[in-house]
Amino acid sequence: MQSFHYFCNKMETMEDIRRLTLPKSERLYLKKEIEELFSGKQDSFSIFPIRVVFQKTERNKDLPPVRILVSVSKRKFKRAVKRNRVKRQLREAYRKNKFILTDFINDKEYGMNIGFVWLASDLKESKTVEDRMKTALQTIKEKLC
Repeated sequence: MQSFHYFCNKMETMEDIRRLTLPKSERLYLKKEIEELFSGKQDSFSIFPIRVVFQKTERNKDLPPVRILVSVSKRKFKRAVKRNRVKRQLREAYRKNKFILTDFINDKEYGMNIGFVWLASDLKESKTVEDRMKTALQTIKEKLC
């Protein structure tokens, strides 16, 4: 009985809990939006093995403030299994660390479209991918200030 009371006293309020999810609404999938992101009117930088392309957009109340795209070239990985693994690593790293950028942009009157493109020809450890993703999100935040 004592452990139950301990648990109830330690429960966090709903405001303190961050939702670490990545629903379809936070993904960029419309061809028109993807073409606009890669059209040349955007900023980009590389933090090996990730190239980041991002663009400010008009804020739409129906959509989340930040939307992403993950891309891995077939030239880098011939096998779909490896391509899917890399895409999964990128999405997971973003999902865990998206609060770095979303907390900053929630107060702004604009939204963001971001594309993550894999540059390396070999697989990397998930820890490495996550570290680079943190750095990339921090860099985007700094460039927006």
